[in-house]
Amino acid sequence: MRLGFALIAVLILIAIPLLTAGMGLGLVFGVIIPYLALAMFIFGFVVKVLRWARIPVPFRITTTAGQAKSLPWIKRAPLESPYNGWETFWRMVLEVLFFRSLFRNTVSELKGGRVLYGSTQWLWLAGILFHYSFLVILLRHVKYFVTPTPGFVNVLQNVDGFFQIGLPILYLTDVFFFVGVGYLFVRRVVMPQIRYLSLANDYFPLFLLMGIGGTGVWMRYFYKVDIVSVKELAVGLFSLNPAVPEGIDPLFFTHLFLVSVLIAYFPFSKLMHMGGIFLSPTRNMPNNTRAVRHVNPWDYPVKVHTYQEYEDEFRTVMKAAGLPLDADPEGDGKSEATNG
Repeated sequence: MRLGFALIAVLILIAIPLLTAGMGLGLVFGVIIPYLALAMFIFGFVVKVLRWARIPVPFRITTTAGQAKSLPWIKRAPLESPYNGWETFWRMVLEVLFFRSLFRNTVSELKGGRVLYGSTQWLWLAGILFHYSFLVILLRHVKYFVTPTPGFVNVLQNVDGFFQIGLPILYLTDVFFFVGVGYLFVRRVVMPQIRYLSLANDYFPLFLLMGIGGTGVWMRYFYKVDIVSVKELAVGLFSLNPAVPEGIDPLFFTHLFLVSVLIAYFPFSKLMHMGGIFLSPTRNMPNNTRAVRHVNPWDYPVKVHTYQEYEDEFRTVMKAAGLPLDADPEGDGKSEATNG
């Protein structure tokens, strides 16, 4: 049900521009919606990051997997238990660029009354393929937004099409992108534990990415669009001087519309882990609690009701009940417990 709902939602998003873009709505799909999506992305991203940044961290909860800095003769693990900001920085670099913790992660399951452990390195590989191929594809698209084409884009294209398969040349990142997304989708459907926990908002971005990649691949390899008009539109959008030329196919507007939906949806989805990873206290804090005291930012002065104030308030009742008192103004000032 949740999978079907997400699929239907993406199919409706594909149908909207595909059926209506040719009805004189090129300005809407080519200019207004992309700008609105970008504004939503920037606003939502900044607001969410600032909201996370304002949350106090009452405890130093660094995730460690090795020996912390201790006595000089005890060997420590700088990346597993970073002691200072520099070591924490390199740990974050490995986490952000290479998904280090995912590579080293293990999964456990119960089979035949025994607990078996296995690696999640296939998941790590799929994540690497998807993220880096998506990054290269985005960088390759820079050629549509600027003139002349930057040199690094030409280098990327040459490396990406190194094997020169087909005409137009097949880009390896196009294949890797679908392999990565396909694995993430199949894993979520096939594994019963993951399927049980999956919601519609887990399937929706996967279907949306498939739609974006599918329309892009279709335009490059099978259905040709007017690339000159497309670049004219893209350059106009980037230079804040938009104009919608004639002859742009509705398929391109479908591709652009899906990209706009993804951009607008990004800050309000789980895709925000891109920004959240930098604010994770389990990763961005050094493990130096033995040397530096971490002050709880929530530890503000609190009005407390002391025992002396409690006794002053209820002395008569306590005395009548025979309870011991620390001080008795009507007596000799000693506790009744002592006098007894």
